[in-house]
Amino acid sequence: MSLRALLLVNRHSRQGEASLLQAINCLETLGFTLIQESTKDPTQLGDVIRRYQREIDLVIVGGGDGTLNAAVEAIVDTQLPLGILPLGTANDLARTLNIPNSLPEACQIIAGGKLRRIDLGVVNGKYFFNVASLGLSVNITQGLTQEVKRRWGIFAYAATALQVIWKSRPFSAEIRINDQSVLVKTVQIAVGNGRYYGGGMAVVHDAAIDDQRLDLYSLEMDHWWQIIPLLPAMRQGRHIDWPNVRALQGQEIIVTTRRPHSINTDGEITTHTPAVFRVIPQAIAVFVPEL
Repeated sequence: MSLRALLLVNRHSRQGEASLLQAINCLETLGFTLIQESTKDPTQLGDVIRRYQREIDLVIVGGGDGTLNAAVEAIVDTQLPLGILPLGTANDLARTLNIPNSLPEACQIIAGGKLRRIDLGVVNGKYFFNVASLGLSVNITQGLTQEVKRRWGIFAYAATALQVIWKSRPFSAEIRINDQSVLVKTVQIAVGNGRYYGGGMAVVHDAAIDDQRLDLYSLEMDHWWQIIPLLPAMRQGRHIDWPNVRALQGQEIIVTTRRPHSINTDGEITTHTPAVFRVIPQAIAVFVPEL
């Protein structure tokens, strides 16, 4: 029996426009009956999913992490299985789930039918797959325009980070976790649900998207240049072993600051401090490769 799939492609994602017809042909060849909707406004994705929820068996989203994040609330509400076509710049959720960037291979994984229930993070009511953070990463996000990402691809993250780091200034925050309170002076606080973020950096070396915990790190540097030698370790999640990096784990984390600080969730600025972060275990089902 043919599965009925709602295919949603963000035409503004790095490969969205060029890959749309290929995705349709590939999925139809694999036997899916498609309802195809494209949007230039990812904030509308949730409304589209809810509109079709009784007519479909699964949702397939083509785009990057921001596009997936725009759809996640409706996925939680409807509990429809999620297929991922990595068509964005970073594709960190796909990387965490071992979904390749090859469009035919990603389609084949969805057709394979293997589902894995994964956790979600939530901060102030806003879901996130990968990481929610404040400080340095917010400034990087503000510098990552669509034009920069389209022109430089994955290298846009490194280039923008280097431009932003030298301007970074520490700020004070209180972190409450596991019935403890910690006062910090930091340039960045990141709270991870999955493993990868920011174009392939790892939150913690052993983080998993179904480990039912949040992983926090705080970069407590006095000078911007101290961050530079740390960057290679951040690719493997080993920065937590360095001096001036605080690492904590828990299921609920509260962060407060003297004045509101913006928070970046999966590459989009969506809320601000004071912030309550929680993990929601096994929140949704996603198609993943066979082991």
